[in-house]
Order: sequence, then C-alpha cells, then structure tokens
Amino acid sequence: MYNGILIINNRKVSKTNNTIQAFWVSMGSLSSMALSIISAMILSRHLDKTDYGTYKQIVYVYSTLLVIFSAGLPRVFSYFLPRYNLNEGKTIVNKINKVLLLAGGVFSIFLFVFSDLIANFLKNEELSYALKVFSPIPLFLLPTLGIEGIFATYKKTQYIAIYNTCSRLIMLLLIITPVLFFKGGYISAIYGWLVASIITFFLSYFFKGIPFKGIMSTKTTLQLKTIFNYSLPLVLASLWGVAIKAADQFYISRFFGTEVFAEFSNGFIELPFVAMITSSTSIVLMPYFSKTLNENGSIEELLVKWRSALNKSALIIYPIVIFFIAFASSFVTLMYSEKYEESTIYFKINMLLNFFNIVIFAPLFFSLGKTKLYANVHMVLFVVIWVTDYLVILLFNSPIAVAFNSTFIHIFKVLIFIYLAANILNVKFYDLFPLKKIGLILIHTVVVILFTLLIVKNIIIIEKIWIELLVSSIIYATLLLVTAPLFKIDYISVINPILHKFKKRNI
Repeated sequence: MYNGILIINNRKVSKTNNTIQAFWVSMGSLSSMALSIISAMILSRHLDKTDYGTYKQIVYVYSTLLVIFSAGLPRVFSYFLPRYNLNEGKTIVNKINKVLLLAGGVFSIFLFVFSDLIANFLKNEELSYALKVFSPIPLFLLPTLGIEGIFATYKKTQYIAIYNTCSRLIMLLLIITPVLFFKGGYISAIYGWLVASIITFFLSYFFKGIPFKGIMSTKTTLQLKTIFNYSLPLVLASLWGVAIKAADQFYISRFFGTEVFAEFSNGFIELPFVAMITSSTSIVLMPYFSKTLNENGSIEELLVKWRSALNKSALIIYPIVIFFIAFASSFVTLMYSEKYEESTIYFKINMLLNFFNIVIFAPLFFSLGKTKLYANVHMVLFVVIWVTDYLVILLFNSPIAVAFNSTFIHIFKVLIFIYLAANILNVKFYDLFPLKKIGLILIHTVVVILFTLLIVKNIIIIEKIWIELLVSSIIYATLLLVTAPLFKIDYISVINPILHKFKKRNI
C-alpha cells in the first residue's frame, strides 16, 4: 500500500474511506432490517398467536442450526481474501461456495429427518410438518452466505447494499403475498420462502462473481484443510454463542407456551439500527485487521481504528437507543398492534444491552487467531446462562425474569472480552472502552430525551402513534444537534465523509 493506493493483483485501486464503506454496508443492512420488520408487522397482524409463534419457532430452529451447518465458512472470506491476490481469490470463493452447497444439502436432510424430534423437543406438534415443508430451503440459502466478506475485502461494499435490498425484497414479497392477498397461513408463507430462496440462490452466484469479472482464476496454495483449521474453531465459538442466545428462547418456548413465546420474540429483539451499525463496522474492519496483523502492522494503528469506530458507533447508537426506550410502548404497538403490548417490557429490557454491544471485539479476536479463547469464553457463559435461566424459572416462574437474566449475562460477556482484549494487546481497559467520551454522549442524550418527553407528553398531545413518534423524533433530533456544542459533541462528524463523497460525485 503506497500513498493511499491499494495494490491488488498488480492493479491500483483507490483506497476508500472506511466510513463510506461502512455506510454502504449499513444501507444493505438497513434495507434488510426494514424488510424484516415489515414482514413481522404483516405476519403478526394476519396470523393468530399460535400460528405466528410456530412460524417464529421455525426461524429460531433455522438460525440456531445455521451456525453448525455453515461451518464458520462465511467468515473466512474476510480473513483469507485480503492475504491472496484476485486470481487466487476467485478460486478460493469457488471452493468455499461448493462446500456451502454441500453443507446446505446436509442441513436440509437433517431438518427433514429430525423434524419430529425437534417438534417434540419444543412441545409443538405442528412444528414437525412445518419443518418438513421448510427443509429444502437451507440447500439454497447456505450458498448465498459470505457476500459481505467478499465485497468488503475488495472495497465494493455498494454491491452489498444492492444485493441485500434485492434479495430481501424478493423474500418479503413472496412470503407475505400468500398471507396478505390469498388469506394463507404460515405454511403458505413457508412455500413463498422456498421460492424466494431459489431465486436468491442464483442471484447470489451472480453477485459473488462481480469482483472477479475478467479475472482468470489460478490455483491457490490455500487448502481446504487450512480453511477448516481456521473456520471450525469459529463454528465452536459461534455454536456456544447461539446456544447462549437460544437459552431464554428455549425455556420460554417450553415452559410458557407459544403465545408467550410470540410476545417474547417480538419484544426481546436487538434494535435493528444497532445491529445494522455494529455488523457493518465489523464487516469493514475485519479485512483491515487481518491485513494489518498479517503484515505486522503497529498495534497503535489498529487501536486508532478501533477507538474511532467505537466513538462513531456511540454517536449514532446511543441517541437511537435512548429514544426507543422512552417511546418503547408506542413503537411496539405500531410494529405489532395492541395485542402485542405485553412485548414492551421485553423490548425495554433488551435495549439495555445496546449500551454495551457497540464494542465490536469479534473481528479483533478472529484476526489475532484467538478463536479458541473466543470459544472457551462462550463455552463458560453457555453453562452459566442455561443454569441460571433454569434457576430463575424455578425461583420466579416469570419470562420477564428470564429476560433480565439473559441481558445481564450478555453485558457481562462484553466486559469480559474487553478485559481479555486489553491483556492481549497490552493496553489499559479504558483504552478500548473510553468511558469519559461515551459517558458524555449518554448524559447528553438522557437530558435531551427528558426535555422531549416533557414537550410531547405535556405540551403537545398527539393521539395517533405514528404521528407522535414522527414529531417526537424531529424534536429530539433538533434538540440533540442544537445542544451538542454545549457538551462538546459533534454528531455531524459521523456523516461528513459520506456527504463529502457524494458532493465530489456531483461536482
């Protein structure tokens, strides 16, 4: 790399600002999240709670088993591709795609064969037939994974936005159409999902080939054994992570029934914007960390990127989280209708985690090759959460208590990894989590939201929920920007690189 120019395969490529790259990934995530929200809003309104709960259980089973059958392969693109030229990169992508296709086939067979056992495990007889109908879908969806890592490596993240928008729109239309226009049930939605997965399968192969157009593939020195030596510890780490996340879902599904599970599933969610920002940042930083560490770059340079990403994430995420906590009831009602008002408490509880999960430690541990340590920590936390969730049920017999316990353990997990990262890099804890700067942002947002609530609840009385949220967000954003200089906070700095980029294009 010389003077801001990245040399790939003897070709010069302009080095793109990481903020702009993250912006494009965020746009893809935003469209994905938005379409998922719309899907949930429609299905929760047109399906009764039992059917909707069964549909959510299918999603739960798929997302849980996906970690095992994907074998950590989607993450290897960001680790290996920055270390090889484009010619070998094309061969690597093709090689991994074949393995993902095989894994998808095994996943589909597993779901079909063990559908009765899974249904019995979750105490829902209807789930057996539903999983059999759903079973072909993984065959087509697994090979679509890994697009983000490919485009992030080659600084073409705008294609992530295009692909995610197109693929999720196809999914949305084909899932909700039979329910919305033909009065079908959740089984009809699954059939629509199957058709959408087939279309997405071919679409993904087209997009995965874009960075390699006109490039001749050459034999790579990277062997499958090396790939799996890296990815399989990630599988174990991810498996423990999913098992941790799945504990509360399992206990609530088994001990409190499908209706409570539906309420919990709709409420105990990560705020879409938070996931969008953190995942986008992670996708962009992973190739950078991998390349820097592979070339023995300085730790200080790496920490500068880390702190910059953390500060920018806090500037965006904290104001959003505070707003949604304050207006949680209105947001949940608007999303899922009044019959899911009970979901509000779960939503508020899970929002507390968003003050901590802005720390994106996974790319750092993966780039350092500390996947075994990463897995071991998750293994310990897995035991802790499954035991404590069960004890909480015995003591309180309350799904709300389970939600509190789950949130506390996830916060504890973040703090553990910050401590471990500080030890590995031989830096202070506060160098990785600058409490003073982040605390200032938090104080500012709390003060502004209190003034916003005072205005909306006591001065302006609005009956319609969507109008209340719109007016409140405008007042809140205005007060944030106006009072930011008093707290020496610059929210605009986050979007300045993006605005500058688009301004240059229009000149």
